Amino acid sequence: MMTKEIRVYGIVQGVGFRPFVHRLAEKYSLTGYVANKGAYVIIVVSGAEENLDTFRRELVAKAPERASVFRVEERETEAFAGGKFAIEESEADSGSRFVSPDIAICEACRKEMFDENDRRYLHPFINCTDCGPRLTILDEMPYDRERTSMRSFPMCPACSEEYHDRSSRRYDAQPIACHDCGPTVYLLGSAARGAAAIRALRRAICDGKIAAVKGIGGFHLCCDATNKAAVRLLRERKIRPSKPFAVMVRDMATAEREAELPKAVRAVLDGPEKPIVILRRREGGKIVAAVAPGSRRVGLLLPYTPLHFLLFDYPDGLSMPDALVMTSGNPPGAPICRTDEEARETLAPLADVILSHDRRIRVRADDSVTEVYDGGPYMIRRSRGYAPLPVALPMLEKSRDGVLAVGGELKNTFCLGQGGLFYPSAHIGDMGDARSVDCLRETVERMASLLAIEPHVVAYDPHPAYHTTSFAASLGLPAIAVQHHHAHIVSCMAENGRIDPVIGVAFDGTGYGTDGSVWGGELLLADSRSFTRIGSVEPFAQAGGERAAREGWRIALGLLQGEAVVEIALRLGLGDEEEIEAQRFLIANKINTVTSTSVGRLFDAVSAALGLCRVSTFEGEAAMRLQCAAEAWTSNGAVVKFPTLGLSEDGHIVLPTAALFSEIVNRRLSGASVSELAAVFHASLAGLIGSGCRAARDKTGVSTVALSGGVFQNTLLLRWVESNLRRDGFEILRHRLIPANDGGIALGQAVCAAARMMEKT
Repeated sequence: MMTKEIRVYGIVQGVGFRPFVHRLAEKYSLTGYVANKGAYVIIVVSGAEENLDTFRRELVAKAPERASVFRVEERETEAFAGGKFAIEESEADSGSRFVSPDIAICEACRKEMFDENDRRYLHPFINCTDCGPRLTILDEMPYDRERTSMRSFPMCPACSEEYHDRSSRRYDAQPIACHDCGPTVYLLGSAARGAAAIRALRRAICDGKIAAVKGIGGFHLCCDATNKAAVRLLRERKIRPSKPFAVMVRDMATAEREAELPKAVRAVLDGPEKPIVILRRREGGKIVAAVAPGSRRVGLLLPYTPLHFLLFDYPDGLSMPDALVMTSGNPPGAPICRTDEEARETLAPLADVILSHDRRIRVRADDSVTEVYDGGPYMIRRSRGYAPLPVALPMLEKSRDGVLAVGGELKNTFCLGQGGLFYPSAHIGDMGDARSVDCLRETVERMASLLAIEPHVVAYDPHPAYHTTSFAASLGLPAIAVQHHHAHIVSCMAENGRIDPVIGVAFDGTGYGTDGSVWGGELLLADSRSFTRIGSVEPFAQAGGERAAREGWRIALGLLQGEAVVEIALRLGLGDEEEIEAQRFLIANKINTVTSTSVGRLFDAVSAALGLCRVSTFEGEAAMRLQCAAEAWTSNGAVVKFPTLGLSEDGHIVLPTAALFSEIVNRRLSGASVSELAAVFHASLAGLIGSGCRAARDKTGVSTVALSGGVFQNTLLLRWVESNLRRDGFEILRHRLIPANDGGIALGQAVCAAARMMEKT
């Protein structure tokens, strides 16, 4: 006989791990116990040595699907005196903690919900150990019912019996509930509850009305995605003229009707995270074009809560649409609503009916958004289903002081780190709204408590006008400034488990440069602690202040060269003569004008010059339309002929993007097609990046390239850049589950701060 103490670290709480251990121990006639310590699960187990060895192997090999074992420690210990194996009460212990993301409803629960003979028939909150809410209902660790918002719902005898029955799928399932003891749905401002509320909501949607629906991490705004008038009404009320809406489809067959679904896409779309996936639309679908005006793509997601399934299918005789707009329930610039009070204040003017429930949301979590690239997810917004899974960097595990990184101004997330583990938060939003700053403060406090991380320093973006900068200063902690583009590159390095020097290609819209100018097209020699700027795109004058970020015609005008600028601008439709002359005056006299290397603005300028998007109504609109045009050309198998442009270098590598813009304009004036020139621009920029990286390798001897920044959300550009770099023998680091955009820079800030602190010790 032998007794071992085993400590299992990772996502082993809220995923049915302890019941799994219990069943496994009984299978091999072992005695002992398993307990949740918050930072880890501890197992003390006694039995025959051969059985212990098998138990140990299967502990990892056959762990529950949603478990993720990071590390296992074991040692022999004193013999266990008990005669059975048991699950003991949880208690908190020190050390790294791992919080499970929320998990989409499993197939077994879905079948039960539609089984008329099951006691949970049509129950909107059905769940088991394999599915249901986790992070969003959690008050504190360890993860047990009494430390979640489910403590307000005492289990009925039937649920309690299942909860304690080792043979049950709901054994030790913390959010377990049924019609008799679980949460209830209801309509705000109405007496309708339960089934009556769901029927009323479905009827409103069928009638073309706008609904607000409370989910796992907040409210959605919802309407019939096959009804043009309903979609138009939602756009008018939300003041969202053209930004694409996400669409929830009834099932995979509906998704197949609406979009192209290669095998890799199916795996992501129907995975346990259930993100919004950006897909290429099929001809002949029923989803109206107004869902994503001017785009050949659509963002689809499948139902992931029991209530979502009940929206599509309910025994009330109504013929529901099989595609519903499902967009974040928030006013422009504010975080997603999570309470009835917030819904009454901000969603009531937008929605005709609001369906809520009385299970409180502790942590907001928007839907995650991803593309599928190279066979796997390529994250755009990392939130529900993925956050707060950590990024592990064992080489920094000696950095024991807690780090808080407050992220960027747009697409804000924050990151907590300690001991080589870094936990990026769910999506918060844009920090221009005071409500978002309040949400950031509240969520930082809650996540720091859940993860038992006490920050000793705060890392931030040094842009003087950012609200995150002032938020960092308000915390009263020692502060570490991390330059915006350095943070981008370090986030990419960290996701790939690297901290050694790389050539960083950081292309985005706006970042505060160390020289006070606007950066956004940078070549950096970077490691996890510091960087040197070794190159950039060709600087240009960016006039118009904040308006320049929305009005690409201003950037285009500043890039035009030669004597006939006004005539060319008029021919390109950049504006009328008065607008053009006023903008030229600003540039000539350097009024409200900054020097910029922003590739994001370069995309805006090309999009305006090609007549695709003169003024953006949402961030990234001009670039999105330019990419769509380029893909229309390349998808037809057309050859892309692009100019050969040489680099200039005088101690600083310069990519001649002004010459590229001039080439595009000249070809356009000569009658070349818009789609062809969009493709030429992408291919030429990819070629320039390759040339810049070769020059950087010659200068530094480094042959690893990290690609980051919002411009690399453009998967067409990314594919061509990777092809060029691979051909030239570079090792390529790119993002996967951490966004390339500003939603990922908090990770880079946190890693950089931890590396600098460790260097000092």
